[in-house]
Amino acid sequence: MIRTLLIAGCAALLGVEPACGQDSIKVWTLNECLGYALENNIQLRQSRNDYLAGMEDTKQAQAALFPSLTASTSQGYTNYPSSNAVDKSSYTGTYGLEASMTLYGGGRLRTAVKQQKVQNQIDELMIEEAGNDIRIAIVEAYMQCLYAAEAVTVNRSTADASKLQRDRAEQMWLNGSISKVDFAQLESQYASDEYQVVVARTSLDNYLLQLKQLLELDITDEIQLATPQTDEAAVLHPLSAKTEIYARALDAMPEIARGSLAVEAARLGIKEARAGYLPTLSLSASVGTGHMSGNSFESGSQVWNRFNENIGVTLSIPIFSNRANRTAVNKAKLAVANSELEWLDLKKNLLQQVESAYLDAVSAQAQYQAAAEQQRYAQQSYELTSEQFAVGMKNTVELITAQNDLTTARHAVLQAKYMALLNIELLNIYQGGVVNANY
Repeated sequence: MIRTLLIAGCAALLGVEPACGQDSIKVWTLNECLGYALENNIQLRQSRNDYLAGMEDTKQAQAALFPSLTASTSQGYTNYPSSNAVDKSSYTGTYGLEASMTLYGGGRLRTAVKQQKVQNQIDELMIEEAGNDIRIAIVEAYMQCLYAAEAVTVNRSTADASKLQRDRAEQMWLNGSISKVDFAQLESQYASDEYQVVVARTSLDNYLLQLKQLLELDITDEIQLATPQTDEAAVLHPLSAKTEIYARALDAMPEIARGSLAVEAARLGIKEARAGYLPTLSLSASVGTGHMSGNSFESGSQVWNRFNENIGVTLSIPIFSNRANRTAVNKAKLAVANSELEWLDLKKNLLQQVESAYLDAVSAQAQYQAAAEQQRYAQQSYELTSEQFAVGMKNTVELITAQNDLTTARHAVLQAKYMALLNIELLNIYQGGVVNANY
């Protein structure tokens, strides 16, 4: 009976049953929430743009391996105010084309390309990491909404039961079976239970608002949640060994791979710093010409007569750099040590998250079983107390106590249920799995 009321009331609250205007309000499943958030979340879109910007940096680093080509021209006008000058003014122009290429730079350019490719992989993993953060936030908010919706149902059921007791007590008081004090106590209990319904609805509205904000929905958008297809088997779903879950999480979670790549990038930084000790060989070539007015040559002849070609090789050998190269190498080594420590810290943080979710899931499953048993006894106690109160064998205090015990037991079941479901889903995300399709 109670289970039926809970399911029916929750379905009505979540907007699954046909209602006026429902066609204009979208009903969201958990998977739909996740898909929409991963597509529209602002932080995730920014991460994608950062990745694309990094790809442009990689293309630039690769282009540095090839020659550069520059065209230049200059035009000038010169005035000679001296009275001895034959020509009072002159107009000059130069034109040039120059190409340059680094033949050897100690491997610095190729190392830069490798670093950029590693950074691209890191940026891509950061997109996945941001996506996982969004998944976790959405799952938590969604479960909170489901819990709040069922809590409203429980409180509404309790208030309805209080109203029945209050109406029955009114007749008993009018018949002289109970005192005015007993009737007042039941009226007070009914008012208190109605107040708890209001509190529960407010809590549900707040959780729905949080979910709506995570989805980046507009203020005019309404949101309703689909009724989850979960049963006791889903709540008590058997868990793998904690060590197995952690091992899979190490392979699945993007921040662990990101930490490994950060170490690789830092080691490339040492190679780049050591290139400062090595000589640099570069090749340059150019062609140019020019002309000047007020000269004995015609403009066209000057362009040809001044035409020149040049090719050269430059070798730069570092001899003393005021310790710049040694400092760069030492700092690069420290960067490697720090990246290794950060990688270790990422693993420890993941272990903490997995252990916490695992213990919470195990605890919630045990609490669910105990709370479900307690609810059965509380239900029986309330029904017997209610029957005995009707025939004068129990007083008002005993009836209210039995009813409050039943309400407390129902909330304990709900809390344990959604705590277990939440942490099971978190463990699933940590292992790289997809969200349960029943939500």
